[in-house]
Amino acid sequence: MGTNPKTTLYVGGLEENVTEGVLHAAFIPFGDIKDVSMPLDQSTQKHRGFAFVTYLDKEDAAAAMDNMHNAELYGRVLTVNYAQPIKIKGGEQGWASQPVWADADTWFERQQQEEGLQRLQAEHQATIEAAEAEDRKKLTEARDGETEAVDDEPTDPMAQAEAEALSINPPQES
Repeated sequence: MGTNPKTTLYVGGLEENVTEGVLHAAFIPFGDIKDVSMPLDQSTQKHRGFAFVTYLDKEDAAAAMDNMHNAELYGRVLTVNYAQPIKIKGGEQGWASQPVWADADTWFERQQQEEGLQRLQAEHQATIEAAEAEDRKKLTEARDGETEAVDDEPTDPMAQAEAEALSINPPQES
């Protein structure tokens, strides 16, 4: 009958020291695990920040997903959801019965998506930082403007009245 896609979980956001053994230990409390697969980057021989955990029972997979999504492992927040079955290339055979990691192209696509996402997050972060820097600059300029007020600029009328009152009646020294 092929693998039921609802028993295989995609686990993303893995810290680089996480191993298949660590994942197995983290996910075994929810039920019997059939397989833990952590694809390696061929050039670095390190994993790519994600793995697949396959349970024997879909109820266990569901419990693991509920409990482990957004959980922390080695200080990194995990993304846990059902692994997507992939369409076999070329034609209308419907869903593949092979696990999602069996097709090399999907890795590359997934990798590109993850890199795209990281790039977006980095750009978003840069935008926030630029906005904060801009705000700080405005605040600094505003502060500098107050200290060197040029006489011909209209100042705050209340402040002006107070300044005039002080110059007419200097505070009495006791």
